[in-house]
Parts: sequence; C-alpha cells; structure tokens
Amino acid sequence: MNKKNITVTGCCGTIGHALLQALAGLPQYTEVLGIDNNESGLFALEQKFQGKFRFAFGDMRDAQRLESLFAGMDVVLHTAALKHVASCELAPSEAVKTNILGVSNVIEAARSAGVGRVLFTSSDKAVNPTNVMGTSKLMGERLMSAAQASARRHEAGLFFSTRFGNVLGSHGSVFPLFQQQIAQGGPVTLTDPDMTRFVMSTRDAVNLVLESLDLAQGGEVFVSKMRTLRIADLAAVMVDCLAPYYGLRPEDISINIIGVKPGEKFYEELLTEEESHRSLQLKNFYVILPAFRGLYGVDYRYENAQPHEKGQVYRSHEQTLLSREEIAAYLRESGLLPHKGA
Repeated sequence: MNKKNITVTGCCGTIGHALLQALAGLPQYTEVLGIDNNESGLFALEQKFQGKFRFAFGDMRDAQRLESLFAGMDVVLHTAALKHVASCELAPSEAVKTNILGVSNVIEAARSAGVGRVLFTSSDKAVNPTNVMGTSKLMGERLMSAAQASARRHEAGLFFSTRFGNVLGSHGSVFPLFQQQIAQGGPVTLTDPDMTRFVMSTRDAVNLVLESLDLAQGGEVFVSKMRTLRIADLAAVMVDCLAPYYGLRPEDISINIIGVKPGEKFYEELLTEEESHRSLQLKNFYVILPAFRGLYGVDYRYENAQPHEKGQVYRSHEQTLLSREEIAAYLRESGLLPHKGA
C-alpha cells in the first residue's frame, strides 16, 4: 500500500478535529498536516496529539501560504469555512472571501503543488439556498466541479465535494444550545415544532469524507443518506435525558416557541429535482454527477450503483422521521447523551 500525505484545513473545527482523530488510526497516511487560523486551537491540538501530527497557522484567504503548505501533499480535505448563518448574513463580503475566494485559493494552491485529491465539505444549506452562507457553499461546489473540468485538460488531480446535513454536537449547532439551556434550568427555545432536519454524527461525517475519497472520480458531490428528525422531538428527548443529569426535573424545564428566524427553512434538502436526473444511488450515498459531464471525459462507474429515480427529491420532511426513542438511542450511540444508569 502506497503511503500518502494528507492535509486537513479548518482542523480546529468540529469536523476537522474529528478527521484528525480518525486519521490517527489509519496507517496509510505517512504525514498529517492540520491548518487553521485559530492560534489557541492549534496550540491545544499540538498538546493533544503530542507530535503525532504537524500543525501550521494559515488562512484560506492567503493563496501563497496555502501553496507552500500543500507542497508534498497527496490529499487535501478542505473543511475550513465561515459556517454561521447569521454571521455570514451580517458580513456577506467576509463569507465571499473565505467560502468562495478561499475555495478558489485552495484549488489553485493544490493544483500548483500537484495534490492528487482535493475534497470540499459542503452543506445541505447549499441546496436552493435562502441565505449567504448556503449560497457561498453552493458556489464552492461549483468551483470544485469547474476545477475538475480544468484538471482533465492539465492532467491534474481530482476535485470533488461532500454535502453534509446538520452535524449533531458541532460548534453552532442546536444540540449544544439546547444542552446549555437545559443546564441553566430552561427555557429551551424552539423556533417551530414542525421543523425537520437531516442529522448526522461526527462519526457519520468522517465516514462520508473518507469513503468518498476512495469512490471519487472527479467533479461529483457525495451525499450521505441521513437520519431525519423533528427539532421539537430532539428538544423533548434532550430535556428528558439531560435534566436529571444536571439535578433537575424534566417537567420543570419549559420549551418555548420563539418563531422562525429570517432565512430559516422549515425543512432541509440534500438533493433537488434537477440533480435527481443526474444522480446515482449507492448503498449509503447519493452521487450527484456534474451537470456538464461532457467536459470531463469521465465514464462515471461505481460498484453496485443504481440510477436515482428521476424527479425524486431528498427533503427532510418527506422522510421517515426518527421516533423519540430512536433519537435517544442515536444520541447515546454517538456519545452525545449519557447511557442509562451512567
């Protein structure tokens, strides 16, 4: 087995950190480099991994710095981004600089450094986006696909994307917010009781990234088949399970409906009707092929792949929702809730 060198951008974030932990157990990677612009976070990672990995301060807005850091790397996992919807809405030019121009910088730096595979982590908010963050993520996907068309002409590496749902427990997700509110005795604030979301654990997200690395042929977007739930059910489960942990009674913690935030969707989408016409189904994934496949010269073939039903969208409110018992089991399995009796 050929050994490879791999870089993780945004290594101080939830997904970047989880990828580092997964890579620590994979012998096929000789060198692992983590890049972030969070100085304190990098210091903490250096202490945690005790010289096992190499870390470097770098910003996606600095193309020259990226090129020097990517030198000698075989794989780049690009997770660095501005991810908070409200922050991007208030400062859209900053979202453009990091989430769009930053992706372009990663592509150009990887191309100059001769990187073999570059993966971009996108979001369900990129599908029919209603906000700046989602729009910037959609543009990131398009940049990766366009990079693959150019890569074919220059015999360069592979560029492709993964599209995540809500990663439970990640920074800025609803899980730590609910947890904090429960620890303080409530109330738990809920935007709308009928709102649904795709959810995945950090382990699910890492598996999507690592499996798509092996499957990619260039220009695709990989979408994991995810669990779906009502946010109201998640809140109720968390109150029931966590209130006793904090010495509180579940019945004493109220759940208040505060209304939908501007730009917030009642449901999420991971696959549009247009994309369904150029998608394939694998056991655990959908593979969205590039819209302009003629530019790529790739005969996209995957083992046991089936054509996706044309016109069949993938929306959270149209899927079978997890029951409250299933939500509790999934959260415990993911290490987000204490096991019974703990």
